[in-house]
Order: sequence, then structure tokens, then C-alpha cells
Amino acid sequence: MLHNRFMPAESTHAVISEEPAGRPRPNLRERKKERTRRTIRTEAFRLFREQGYTETTIEQIAEAADVSPSTFFRYFPSKEELVLADDLDPVMIQAIDRQPVDKPILAAIRDATIEAFAEIDPETFEFEKERVALVYSVPELRGAVTREFERNIALMSGIVARRLDRDEQDFEVRALVGALTGAMFALIGREPFSQEQIVRVVTFLESGMRI
Repeated sequence: MLHNRFMPAESTHAVISEEPAGRPRPNLRERKKERTRRTIRTEAFRLFREQGYTETTIEQIAEAADVSPSTFFRYFPSKEELVLADDLDPVMIQAIDRQPVDKPILAAIRDATIEAFAEIDPETFEFEKERVALVYSVPELRGAVTREFERNIALMSGIVARRLDRDEQDFEVRALVGALTGAMFALIGREPFSQEQIVRVVTFLESGMRI
């Protein structure tokens, strides 16, 4: 659940329930882009529910969203990447960055998770749960899980290393992030995606993974 390379920088599906202080309001052009992007994803997932992921074509998604296929590709390189785009990533990254620098890293991640989920409106959260469930239920998408695992380790290593003033290739940094990411992926797909799921993983790691 951290920043995805598939997500255009200028837009995110996530709706924040209350704008944090200091966050600039998007201009009209950005808001129009966001509406278009959200419409494309909303219509895509409606079609996935009605007729299945495999059976749904990009042309059908574009028609349902009232855009051209070329417009679809301006927002998403492929149908797979429409599903894989994780719009909660920037919300989570910002929440981590707001944590005091002297707070232990696992506590910072736990508290950032609680703050990030508090900012997300219920509709966006339900969409994210459906997105995660789809990734783990469609055979064509399961191959993406390994790529997501590697991507999350790389990104989280950078975030952790920056907070600790360490190199992101340090063994301790990579081992910590690998344990965190591995535990998350072990739960996702077996339990509904939730804030409690992430907090449970962090608490387990804080305990030294005692069983």
C-alpha cells in the first residue's frame, strides 16, 4: 500500500474526508482530471462485477466512462494497471512523513496508518477493499503480486532509510521492511483489507514476532 508507479502523479482516486492544513486545493484542471480518472475506474469495476475481469475490454470501459480508448490510456497504461494502481499510497506516505523524527519507526508506521485511514472517506475505503480482493481472486492478476511485493520493499526501504538516516540497502533496513511487507502480504487475500490488519502486523513486529 505504498506509492505505485502506475498512478499518474497529478491525480489520485482517494478522497480525503477533511483537507489537512496546508494542503493546496487542486485547480480546476486537476479536478477535471481527477473526475475523469475516477469515472474510468468506477465504471471499470462495475463492469468487472457484472461480467468479470477477463471478459471486460478496455473499449467497454472507455464506452461506459464516456471517454475514448486513447483517453483511457492517458490515465492507465493497461487494464491490469488500472486495478493495480494503489491510490492510498500518497496518503500513507504523507502520514508517515508527518510523524516526529524521533518516534521509533514501527510506531511511526502504526500511527501513520491510523491517521491515514482517518483521512479516507468510506467510499474510497470500500473501493480499496474491492480492489485488493480482485487482485487476489483473478488468476491473471496474481502474477502482479510478486511485482507489488518487490515494489513495496524498495519504496518502504527508502522511506525507512530516510527517517533513520541510513542507506536503503543496509541489511537491517531491508530485513525490517521485508518482515513488514511479508507479513502484510501473508494476510492480504486471506482477511479483508483493513486498518486493523496493518496495525496487527506492526504490533506483532514490535513484539519481536513472539509466537
